Parts: sequence; structure tokens; C-alpha cells
Amino acid sequence: MAHACCGPGYASPEAAIQAEKETVLYVIAVYTGTGIEEPDYLATVDVDPQSPTYSQVIHRLPVPYIGDELHHFGWNACSSCHGDASKSRRFSVIPGQKSSRIYIVDTAETKAPKLYKVIEPEEIKAKTNLTAPHTVHCLADGHVMISMLGDSEGNGPGGFLLLDENFDIAGRWEHQAEGMRFNYDFWYQPRHNVMVSSEWAAPKTYYPGFDLNDVTSGNYGQQIHFWDWSTHEIIQTVDLGEEGLIPLELRFHHNPDSTHGFVAAALSSNVWHWHKSNGHWQVEKVLDIPSIEIEGWPIPVPSLITDILISLDDRYIYFSNWLHGDIRQYDISDPTHPRLTGQVWCGGLQGLSGEVQGHKLLGGPQMLQLSLDGKRLYVTNSLFSSWDNQFYPDLSKSGSYLLQIDCDTENGGMKINENFYVDFGKEPAGPARAHEIRYPGGDCTSDIWV
Repeated sequence: MAHACCGPGYASPEAAIQAEKETVLYVIAVYTGTGIEEPDYLATVDVDPQSPTYSQVIHRLPVPYIGDELHHFGWNACSSCHGDASKSRRFSVIPGQKSSRIYIVDTAETKAPKLYKVIEPEEIKAKTNLTAPHTVHCLADGHVMISMLGDSEGNGPGGFLLLDENFDIAGRWEHQAEGMRFNYDFWYQPRHNVMVSSEWAAPKTYYPGFDLNDVTSGNYGQQIHFWDWSTHEIIQTVDLGEEGLIPLELRFHHNPDSTHGFVAAALSSNVWHWHKSNGHWQVEKVLDIPSIEIEGWPIPVPSLITDILISLDDRYIYFSNWLHGDIRQYDISDPTHPRLTGQVWCGGLQGLSGEVQGHKLLGGPQMLQLSLDGKRLYVTNSLFSSWDNQFYPDLSKSGSYLLQIDCDTENGGMKINENFYVDFGKEPAGPARAHEIRYPGGDCTSDIWV
């Protein structure tokens, strides 16, 4: 059945928390860069504790091509379309980061999605001069918007691609992007007439892997941009400087009345808070994760905050330190003073984590997804194929994990669920690497209330 997103149950974040528990998850699984010549695929994972196939991959939808590097994905509709009975969260929009190909997947059969349409990169380049699709958000008017990180040659700054309701290319969203050197993530909030975007680097810079010389050469981003949602133009740019290198995932409060939001700067390993005061957007650093010395490394190793999310009730923020190996939970009841309330170890270069069901946790915690009620945090450990190969080369042989972290929503705190372990190292075609996670019924990182 299709997943209704616009009915009364999704009128507000508070109502969404009362939605029924998830029974499956969709997880991106990648063979690109592993040495296995197989297509990437969408895995359906059973997360119903009462099911005989609990914590198993129960369906795989391979895409038709090899080498796409499926990465982040989203929906054709979400809570932003509340009130439009014609809309439902049925189609998943899954881009290939390296191929610039975009797949549309029909999830009407929840446990067995099917490929619906393919948008070829040649058409995207010809009509928009854009490549390297990343973040997917549905808009309230029926369009789907995708941040694109490069032009047709792999240079910055990229831009924003629009698809119409038939998943045909409708052009570019931005009218002008003066001051934007790079692109990455975005989050919009029409109630405040704003969109915020962040910066990674040009595709030709990050595709081969991480080179410290690119940092000193200024080839990585350090700015976030505030856009006028109605005019599609940048109205304010904040340069985070050397203390805000590579600002990646952006998260607004889910409450559409709030102007508070957060961004994690991956390389600088800190978290920044924004809000609107006296008509201007103000940004301040609120958390720092110190670098550590690790034997064999020429420089102190940053934690590398690679994913961050906010619980649906806007009380907790979670983020993953991919190189250090821990996930942290902070109470953000006071957004300007986050308070550490939980921490778990799931791999990392320090080797501080244990085992789950006899499996040593390799790689580091990376992509996160939180249940609507805030009690189950899911995590995978693959970042990007070339970066995986560089920092965690064993992942190509071991494959990824999918873990569940139990979260205490009353007092704070986290604990790994020892009964749940999905081993992507045992996939039929060989070890695969798992990346982003989505719930069929909506989740904390794709739904926007307007």
C-alpha cells in the first residue's frame, strides 16, 4: 500500500510521533568502489521484532547500471504537502552521486519496491548543466528539489534541480547563486521565507578521496547560505572560517514556528547553531569535539562529524563521529547550550567498541535515522566509496553493518540493541556497503512541516 503523508496524522510533528511503529526500513547498499562489479541496490530490512525475518534483508532492488554510487535519497511527497489529498509518500527519488543518474522507485508494495523511471545524466546535463545529485526534498507544490554539487564538468558551485510531479526535469530552482562556491545539503522553511544550504566541495575534488592539500588550497567549503525562499536568491552568507570547515548536514527544528537550526562542520568537528534575531540570521558555534593523537597519523585526527539529526520533538540532537567512532546524544532544550546525555561506540580508529552478536564493529558510525517516537536510532558505517577505501580499507572485504541504538527519551542515554544486527558482509553478491536509511512512513531527516 502507498504511504499517506498528507492526512490528519501528519498535521504536525507532535501528531507524527503518534504514528504506528515502522516495520521495514529502506537502506542504500553500494558496490561502487568495492571491486565487486555489481549494481548498487535498495535493500528492504525487516525491523519488526515480532517478525521471523527480524533484522534481515528481505528484498533487494538492484538498479540497471554499475557504478552509480547511490548515496542520499528522498520522497516525492512528505509532510510539507499536508492538506493535499492527492499526494502520498509513494515514490522514492534515488540519485547516483557519481553517475548523476536519478532513479524513481515505486514503493506501493512496501516490502518489494519496484523501479518506476530512470532519468539519465545526459538529459540532466543538457537541460541544467548540473551533476552530482545529493539531497532530495519534496516541496509543498508537488515539485521535488535536489541539490547538485557540480556542473557538467564536475566544478562547483552546482545548484538545485527541480523535477515536476511526473519526474520530468523542470529546470533549476535558483535564480542567482552569487557567493556560493560549493553546494551540499539544504533545508527550507517557508514560514520564515528561508532556505539554508551548506558546502562540501566540487565533485572533482572529493571524488578521488581526501587530500589535505585541498584544505590548504581552499578547495573545501566553509560557508552556509541563507536564501530568500520566494525570490530564490541568497540574502545572507556566513563564513564559518577555519573553525567551520566542510559544513555538511543542515537540520532545522521540526516546529515550523522556530527559527533554530544546526549544522555540523565535518572536518572542524564542531556544531553550529543558527537562529533569526532582529531580522538577521545569526550563527554561533555551540559544540567542539577535540582532535586526538592516533599512532601512525601525521596530524591529530578530527572526529569527522558526518551526520546529524534532531528528534521530532526537537529535544535531542544526535551526531556521528566517523573517525573517532562514537555517536553522541545532546539535550537541546536550550539550543544555545547543548548538554551531553548519551554516547555509544560503534567502531572508529580508536578501537573502543566491542562486538554485536560476535561481529567486530569495523568502520565508523556514519548515517543516522531516528524513529518518529525517538526511541530507535539506526546507524550504518559507509561514508563514500573513495573515502571508505582510504580511511577504512577493510570495509570492502567486511561489508557494512546496520545497528539499532535504543534511546531513552525521558532521561537521555543510549544503548546498542544486541538483538539487532544486519550484516551487509553476507550479501548474495558479496560484501556491500550500507549508507542512508529511510522509513516508508516518514522520518526525522526528510519531513518538513510548513
